[in-house]
Amino acid sequence: MAPGGVEWTVVVLTCQHKDSVCAFQKELEIRWRRGALGPHPLLLTVEDPAACVGSGGATLNALLVAAEHLSARAGCTVVTADVLHEARILILHMGRDFPFDDCSRAFTCLPVEDPDAPAEALTCNLDSLLGTMTHQLCRGSPPGVWVCSTDMLLTVPLAAEICWEGFQGAKVISVPGSISYARNHGVYLADQQGFVRDIIYQGPAARIQECAGPDGKVPLVCGIVFFSAETAEQLLATHVIPPLDACTYLGLDSGAQSIQLSLFFDIVLCMADGVTEDDFVTGRTREVDSGPAKGAVALRSARSVLWKALHAIPLSMACIPDGCYDYMTMAASDHIHNLTLRTSSTNALSFRKVAHSHIDQPQLLEDGCSVTNSLLEGAVQVEPGSVLQHCHLQSPAGEAGTYLNMPWAEFFHRTGIWEGDLWGSEVPRKSRCLLNARLFPILHAAEPLGVQDVLWFLGSQEGEGLGRWRASWRMSWEQLLMCLDQEAELASRRALFFCQAQGKIRRVLLEHRDCSLLPLIRTAVNEGYQEAMLSTLDQVASVAADPGVAARALACIADVLGCMAKGDGGLRSGPAANREWAPAFQQLERGNIAEGVKALAKERRKWLGRPALLVRAARHYEGAEQILIRQAVMSACRFISCGQEELPPVGHWVLVECPARIDVSGGWSDTPPITYEHGGAVVDIAILVDGRRPIGARARRIAEPELRLVSASGALEGEVVLELVCQDLEDLQDYCQPHAPGALLKAAFICTQIVTLASQKPLQAQLLECSGGGFEVHSWSSLPHGSGLGTSSILAGAVMAALYRVAGKSANAESLIHAVLHLEQVLTTGGGWQDQVGGLVPGIKIGRSKALLPLKVEVEQIPMPEGFPQTLNQHLLLIYTGKTRLARNLLQDVLRNWYARLPAIVQNAAALVSNAEQCARAFRQGNLPLLGKCLTRYWQQKKCMAPGCEPLAVRRMMDALQPYVYGQSLAGAGGGGFLYILTKEPSQKDTIQQILANTEGLGNFSIHTVEVDTAGFSLQLVGSDPKARGNTE
Repeated sequence: MAPGGVEWTVVVLTCQHKDSVCAFQKELEIRWRRGALGPHPLLLTVEDPAACVGSGGATLNALLVAAEHLSARAGCTVVTADVLHEARILILHMGRDFPFDDCSRAFTCLPVEDPDAPAEALTCNLDSLLGTMTHQLCRGSPPGVWVCSTDMLLTVPLAAEICWEGFQGAKVISVPGSISYARNHGVYLADQQGFVRDIIYQGPAARIQECAGPDGKVPLVCGIVFFSAETAEQLLATHVIPPLDACTYLGLDSGAQSIQLSLFFDIVLCMADGVTEDDFVTGRTREVDSGPAKGAVALRSARSVLWKALHAIPLSMACIPDGCYDYMTMAASDHIHNLTLRTSSTNALSFRKVAHSHIDQPQLLEDGCSVTNSLLEGAVQVEPGSVLQHCHLQSPAGEAGTYLNMPWAEFFHRTGIWEGDLWGSEVPRKSRCLLNARLFPILHAAEPLGVQDVLWFLGSQEGEGLGRWRASWRMSWEQLLMCLDQEAELASRRALFFCQAQGKIRRVLLEHRDCSLLPLIRTAVNEGYQEAMLSTLDQVASVAADPGVAARALACIADVLGCMAKGDGGLRSGPAANREWAPAFQQLERGNIAEGVKALAKERRKWLGRPALLVRAARHYEGAEQILIRQAVMSACRFISCGQEELPPVGHWVLVECPARIDVSGGWSDTPPITYEHGGAVVDIAILVDGRRPIGARARRIAEPELRLVSASGALEGEVVLELVCQDLEDLQDYCQPHAPGALLKAAFICTQIVTLASQKPLQAQLLECSGGGFEVHSWSSLPHGSGLGTSSILAGAVMAALYRVAGKSANAESLIHAVLHLEQVLTTGGGWQDQVGGLVPGIKIGRSKALLPLKVEVEQIPMPEGFPQTLNQHLLLIYTGKTRLARNLLQDVLRNWYARLPAIVQNAAALVSNAEQCARAFRQGNLPLLGKCLTRYWQQKKCMAPGCEPLAVRRMMDALQPYVYGQSLAGAGGGGFLYILTKEPSQKDTIQQILANTEGLGNFSIHTVEVDTAGFSLQLVGSDPKARGNTE
């Protein structure tokens, strides 16, 4: 539930018919699963105890049932009002049947789509009112009972506030309306302090005028009232007093005769301080018929009881400025107006012309129509003033007119039907309409009936149609409504919704739309349509010509499986190398996507039994998606070109040293698949840390046909050295396991094609053929693990540069950038291109990639005013936070959110690229304050992309430094490592040291100087002494 919403203790939905209880209870449960009703509410659908107990009787009965259930939950054996003291109860009244929706006004669908909703579903009037009550009107209210009618369309401003200070008793909610509108509705007469004096229903204009405010508007009765816990207790106590007991199921079960009570004109009105007891009890204030004499006596007695119990309770009013209220009348013109011409002011619902529908030819939809939850295939034209809901229509084959557009005179002439066939003499001429026309044959004495017994209306009176029709027992639509299976109707609507939703999934994926499918997936799982979703996604993945589309479809399947686990089964991110999935993965690796998807689906069926298996299956679908991403990124290999060089002598070292990098804007936009689906731009600075290049590698040829691998890392944390010797291909098999010893070095030998793992030749034979012996390679970094300074990718570039050269080849920076992309896919770490751009290309630059394949990175050196790099050196500082990034799965989370096309992530990806271009302009201008703004904005964008990347200690550090810097950000993905700051004053190392030393809760930090490296990586032949410096190439 969104922050600030009410967490309901009980939600009660009242309904007229007992046959509706099960259907509507399911609807409540569906909304709870969507997260619309809070974490653990008691959900109750309560049948009115009798057909005509009225809204007041239904309220008293619902309150009793809620109190009974709460009492039982509390372990009591009798009803106790104590359970109301801390309870927050919402009672929603369904009201009477509605001729324009088979399932009442509450379940009338509204033409609304909310792209920010956590679950994508049809929005009924009930959903709209639940949202308004839970997140707006009821927010901040004390414990008590809210009662809300569902026979209205109601919207209030998002900023609506109700004052609860000093509140006691009951409070009615009102919205302003015109006097002309109030003539057919109820209005409140209130005093200057907001206490209600009277309620006027359909009163004369002069009486209504008394209620008007300075703006000429009057406070409308809009069907919502709140009873404090104490007031609710007093109301509940009346249920045992005759004749009010007849309003509850207990009284009726005891043999009492039901009576009809109005919520507002019986229960609420008795609290108004401008009403006398005599006027109230005798009904002179009640602007409605009191019924027959016997019922009138019982009603007077009931009012007398209510007066004694409730009159002393204060009744106040909250009128919501700019609120919008429309009663859903029984007039078709009003209903069409509400759905097609409703105001578009800021407080009104954002109604759409088309909602949750697919229209083959949208140009045929005229302005002023409304289409919701429908499939219109072919040339279906919808005229102004038309409302289509829950329809699957296909264009007619010929030019025959449709029934609804045929005037009655033409209909009678064409079919031979007489007016008397449709309406008996008891129906006045002015009341005759389609709703009460006995058109629909339901039973024939001798023959079965079918759809042809209605379709003949479109033809003529020729043939047997008219005779069979006249000989049949027929009913009007109004009569048929009473026989409707509401559960089946709601299920039919849901089935149609998911039918059009499957089409939406195909269009979104195949047309590369930036539209999130996750809300739709959540709804499908919550409502039992997960198999239909999985089948559709399988089909899209199988037929997609673009591997990127197939990868996104697989990611959506992973989301379906994750939702099916319902939050159980462990973390979504995890290993994906179970051998049972290997055959499917092998098909994908070979490029057989259709067969791979088929094999994945076959294996998936074995993993649906429990949450833990579902989560593991989801991980393997994400693993399959990574295979397709890897194949897309491998397209970068075509931009790797190597020249031929003379082999260095055996024993002579090739030394490569690289700067680190800081990313100053655009990071994450370089990450596949974002970089080739959206396009990326990153501004990087190659830097010396404390005057040194902290990353490097050296390699040499050795006589022995083996690979000697040595890697050292972490001077700040204490150096760790790893040494390995590989003499067989088997020793290299774990090259694709990032945490295996020497995995990066092993992958580098494979990617530089010094070693071919799939070859039939043993490793020693390959090495002898390649260089007449083996190789020894050392790599190092003086930066701590998880520094955020691009260490691993820059190190990969250094190693590959050294290996290329020692094997008699050469590669420039552009080739190495793409070669590292290749290596990181082989290594299965994924990752983008910004790190190697930052460390292999000198100075300050912007790298870009377009939204297409093959993936190509283009780098532009940013020209700056003379002397600006030196100025930058004086204002840039690195601070090691002492925190190591613990979240190893940040990348998986970001990719998951990208494939889900969460709106915030899509918008943020565009903002990252835009900010990178603005950052480049700041460098071109030499504008430090503008650069600082870009840094600060970039850090906010990083936190949006990867929530949880800002540890508390880092937040404290950044808060302490804020007054002294133009901008600051954690380097890389965040979560720890280095913080870089752009100080307002030059040479601030000592000042910053003192500030942080006086700040509590920071742990072990250290401050380091930064210089822009204007040379980039260096490659030297240094002879047999690894410490010597030789010729730079």
